[in-house]
Amino acid sequence: MTLLLIYCVVLGLAIGSFLNVVIYRVPRRLSVVRPRSACPNCAQPIASRDNIPVVSWIALRAKCRNCRAPISPRYPLVELATGVLFALTAWRVGPHVDLIAFLLVDAALLALALIDLEMLVLPRAIVYPSLIAVTAVLIVAATLDDQWHRLFVAALCSMAWFALFFIMNLVSPRSLGFGDVRLSLLLGLALGWLGVGEVVLGFFLSNLIGAVVGVTLIATKRIRRDQPIPYGVFLAIGTIVTVLVGPILLSHWHHWPTT
Repeated sequence: MTLLLIYCVVLGLAIGSFLNVVIYRVPRRLSVVRPRSACPNCAQPIASRDNIPVVSWIALRAKCRNCRAPISPRYPLVELATGVLFALTAWRVGPHVDLIAFLLVDAALLALALIDLEMLVLPRAIVYPSLIAVTAVLIVAATLDDQWHRLFVAALCSMAWFALFFIMNLVSPRSLGFGDVRLSLLLGLALGWLGVGEVVLGFFLSNLIGAVVGVTLIATKRIRRDQPIPYGVFLAIGTIVTVLVGPILLSHWHHWPTT
């Protein structure tokens, strides 16, 4: 298990470096393959030695080697966040095939949350490929472990969450964008694989966190009452928290006294 956690940290750091490219380029409709990453100030391509996750940022003292322009701390933070998130997910899911699916979900949600936070969009170029990849991995997991009932439940949860969000979008498109509707397919599938309780918990946490943050920002006059908020960020947080500690929260819920 220790080797798996170490491997996931290293893998997460590398994937996090790629996510930095995705976060900048995809919403701007740019290729994530070409051209090579370059300094946004002097346009000098970044050498391989200066593209080592976290290490290069520290070694360069957060400045471009060529023009000495500052390098945003967002880059190493995204890399570190991905590494930590991958390790936590591996600890939660264990050495099983479906771990690959949840690592894909982690990467997709981290990229989507940061894009939504900055630009208030959830690009379909990330949502749909992630949905296809996660579905394929879960089909393999269901085949190897004879978990077809689990996959069936996950598919039903995915469609149920999509239907709910689709109706909410029809009723109030200003409150819930269609990007969130698309994303619900991925969230329902991933959480449905864990169980129906996790789906309900993920939905509850997403809305609770969103409501608390939204009310706080309005009360402190950081945003206007009619100003849109990046709901995808809260969906991502609620889903990730549910994946990591959902069983603990649900067990406490079942043990609460009832009248």
